[in-house]
Amino acid sequence: MTAQDRVTVNDAHGPVNNGPGPQYVIYGVRAAWRNRRSTEPLRIVREDRIYLANRFAPPVNYRVAADRLEKPGSVVLLDAQPGTGRRAAAIMLLHELGEDRDTHEGDIRFEELPAPDKSKERDGDGWGDGDGDAKPAAPGAGDRFLLDLSRIADEETYAETRHHVARLRSQVHEAGAHLVVVLPSGMTHAHPPELAPHTVTLERPRGIAVITRYFRMDLMPFRPADLEHPDLLSLCDRSSMRELARLAGLVRTARDSGRFGAAFASWLDQALHAVNDRAAEVGERVTTACTAPERALLLAAAVLEEAHADTVHEAWRGLLKTVGHEEEADTELARMDFGQRLKALGIERDPDGRLRFEQLAYAEAVRSYFWANFPGLRDKLAEWVGVAAGLPGLTADDRVNIVVRFGERSLAAGRPDHLFELATRWANGATGTSGDPRAVMALEIGLSHEGFGGWFRRRMYDCVNSTSLREGLIRALTTACVQSLAPTHPDQAVVRLRHLAVREGEAARAAAEALFGLVRDDRRLYRLLIDRLRVPARRESRAAEAPLRLLTELLRSDRVPGPPRWPDLFLGWETVFSQPPTKLWDPLVKSWLDTVADDPTRDMALGVMAGATHGRTIALHRLYAIACDWAGAARDPARTAVAACLWQHIDEAQYARADRPQRAGDGPRTTEEAR
Repeated sequence: MTAQDRVTVNDAHGPVNNGPGPQYVIYGVRAAWRNRRSTEPLRIVREDRIYLANRFAPPVNYRVAADRLEKPGSVVLLDAQPGTGRRAAAIMLLHELGEDRDTHEGDIRFEELPAPDKSKERDGDGWGDGDGDAKPAAPGAGDRFLLDLSRIADEETYAETRHHVARLRSQVHEAGAHLVVVLPSGMTHAHPPELAPHTVTLERPRGIAVITRYFRMDLMPFRPADLEHPDLLSLCDRSSMRELARLAGLVRTARDSGRFGAAFASWLDQALHAVNDRAAEVGERVTTACTAPERALLLAAAVLEEAHADTVHEAWRGLLKTVGHEEEADTELARMDFGQRLKALGIERDPDGRLRFEQLAYAEAVRSYFWANFPGLRDKLAEWVGVAAGLPGLTADDRVNIVVRFGERSLAAGRPDHLFELATRWANGATGTSGDPRAVMALEIGLSHEGFGGWFRRRMYDCVNSTSLREGLIRALTTACVQSLAPTHPDQAVVRLRHLAVREGEAARAAAEALFGLVRDDRRLYRLLIDRLRVPARRESRAAEAPLRLLTELLRSDRVPGPPRWPDLFLGWETVFSQPPTKLWDPLVKSWLDTVADDPTRDMALGVMAGATHGRTIALHRLYAIACDWAGAARDPARTAVAACLWQHIDEAQYARADRPQRAGDGPRTTEEAR
């Protein structure tokens, strides 16, 4: 190989061209590529972490864990009782390592790893045993990962998980990343001895310190004496961190509602009653409201709280029909009027006609009571909500509220299938080019749930792999991938969007654009997508057409994260140019000719493109024809110079195989012969 056959590149991971022709070891590219980032993939997650950091009270021994995690390659295992804020502590340990800085390979990753799943429909087993057709990328220097095993409840599963943790530890150590593992509680005796040096036992922080921090961040005008309320001190001593956060939220709601006075003591009193007394009050009222119509109205008002009274009335009648209640024999004029029914149940109607309960957080307690104590009605309630959330009198906010309330109760009752099935139903009924916001919200609730997030990711994967999907569901899944899944599990979002994008139709095209947008600013995800498309694009069947089309579009210059990583592009171009030429090549090649027209480093880009053909005559001739058309269309001397540079590389690639005997159908060997 001569000096002129050699172009050098940084970041090569082994040979990029092991066939005939020049060897390309590429380096350098213009600085303008470095300024093309337009989004921050971790923005949403970072905002959540900042919100948590402002309200976080460190548990006992937190600083010990922080000191151990500081060194690159460190792994810390947290052993703590439920309610101590162990998950929040894990997130904060990783968050406090520093900013999510931009590196040569992209953002520092901050991701939660899926816990191992023994089922066949696996959500991923760490790095190397991916989700479906995806293998999560190995950790890089500075990356931060959370593995939450707190929901493991049996020793057999935990024993299998220990091998998984050991492998992750090794990979994190070698990469210089950071990993925090939340261990299952009540299994200290089952922890392997080799993990002891990496394990830190956390103890519950002072509850009063936690609630005080929340009050201060919410700008509450409280005095130290206000915090000496006996019920508040009792809750601070025994409640979980989640319950204390809910209490603080109720105080804020009481203040913002304007219905409970102007003093902090009054807001706190309402919140304490809501936490301590509501369940008993609701139970007594349901027992007192012994008729089916009264109970149905109580529940309908709780699910549709703040909706207009007429709409709640319609939903109430619909609920009675859904549960099989027969119409009352008396005419409506002979019955108790609607206003009297509302007043008897403690439901107010404001001047705008919207309904709300007189007491703070009463509607939430009603919903909790019915879902917990009427398990035989859950299927019917899901059916009813599916209709009620579409009533014409509802505003967009009303519909979102209904979905959120139903989602909370379904997941609390262990029925994620109810929420997912409704999301599918709503999405399939959508018309137009936008997905149904109810379906998107339902998917977001499921994906963000601490216990059922993995279940929703698996169900979404099953959906995108099904043989037929309606346009509405494709749009809802696309939006959920971009808005909810990508910030926390970007690799899995790429995989699901890829499956959606290879379909036919406008919704699939929208999924493709969303996919390109997701990987455009992340070099690691861009390479992951190239890898996911290369294998199916090489298949000799009709199934290869869509992956090959996506790959060809992905390789356009305006879709590449900057600065370009030439070995990745070489692998992609190599796959495209190994297939018969199509018109899809034109925008790909012309985009790069446009990009390098004013670039003094264009020689390397054009050389890599020509080298990716491995001297295939038909591919080189197609590149030559595209360059001729591009240069001739503008009659610009600058374009002619760029095209001449590509022609030179084409000739070099052809001459490199000149010693090989010409086979029938090869066509002319050089551009001179082609002319």
